[in-house]
Amino acid sequence: MKKSKNILICPLEWGLGHAGRMVALAEKMQCPGRNIIFGAGEKHLAFIKNELPGINCLSFPGFRPVYSRYLPQYIIIFLQIPLLVYHTVREHIILKKMIARHSLDMVISDNRFGLWNKKITSVYVTHQLRILFPSSLSFLEFTGVQLHRKIISRFRWCLVPDLPGDVNLTGRMSHEMKLPANIRFTGILSRFRTCGMPEGLPAGKKETICVILSGPEPQRGILERKITAVLAEENRQAIILGGKPQEGTQKETKGNITYYSHAGRREMQEIIAGSELIIARAGYSTIMELVSLNCRALLIPTPGQTEQEYLASRLAEMGWFTCISQKDLKGVLPSGPGLPGIKDDIIKQSGELLDKVLKEISDETEI
Repeated sequence: MKKSKNILICPLEWGLGHAGRMVALAEKMQCPGRNIIFGAGEKHLAFIKNELPGINCLSFPGFRPVYSRYLPQYIIIFLQIPLLVYHTVREHIILKKMIARHSLDMVISDNRFGLWNKKITSVYVTHQLRILFPSSLSFLEFTGVQLHRKIISRFRWCLVPDLPGDVNLTGRMSHEMKLPANIRFTGILSRFRTCGMPEGLPAGKKETICVILSGPEPQRGILERKITAVLAEENRQAIILGGKPQEGTQKETKGNITYYSHAGRREMQEIIAGSELIIARAGYSTIMELVSLNCRALLIPTPGQTEQEYLASRLAEMGWFTCISQKDLKGVLPSGPGLPGIKDDIIKQSGELLDKVLKEISDETEI
């Protein structure tokens, strides 16, 4: 009798979005003969257990950078590079012990640099083959690409959650360059793709604004305070999704605003589908989920986070979403365009790509 294959999945802990897209990948990989195990810190494990009841979990916290209220995030992250290197080496050593202790056959690392081992199939997930720098430091991008390629080369496979052609989400972050041989595009990864759209929503009742809070403090709290003030002035019905699974599913209404500490996947999908406008950070996992649900959205990139500023600006220029800077958030909220009629094609192509990639990995590893 064939023994089950043990697959460890470890999301980056810089936001719940990375855990969300790994949930989507885990669901696709689940089948008899595969034992999926998640390794993360307390907050992410609370989210994962809520999304995948009964899933096996291990405490394996990753590097969580400290952010500043005043300095741009790229400066703060640069100053923490020595700590990142320490965590990378430490994770690599811990993984070696976990392979023996839990008889691991595969590890899937979402942007956690040290989680590779030559004795098992090591898979790396990233949407940033090119890490973007501010314009004043753009001359460093070539060096960044080379260093990232060195990390990617340690892994057997590198999965990019995007489309490979001209219609794509990441732009120059994962395109317009020569790709290493172990790169595979998977299409977008969204938790909502497996749910189907909720039925029974009353036609013509989309009058609510839905705010999806995400990202690290202190910028998360700053956005919450600013957006709450704007919503109170507009006096329109609004729902704020706090994204704090460790606090349970608390719900509180004050005036025209209802606050959810956390909403399960089905409830969150129903709230989004029943809303006239979604307001969210421009995190890549959030964008993939918005595209999968064909939402009209206003993107507010985290100040100083070059990746989000690029994504929000690019997708606004393409006419997919509207974007506004956090400092300009005041007065009437712009509703902006809806997605062009390409959502179904993106979902179809993504499903085909992911099936093909997972089959390739499975055939090689006999999973």
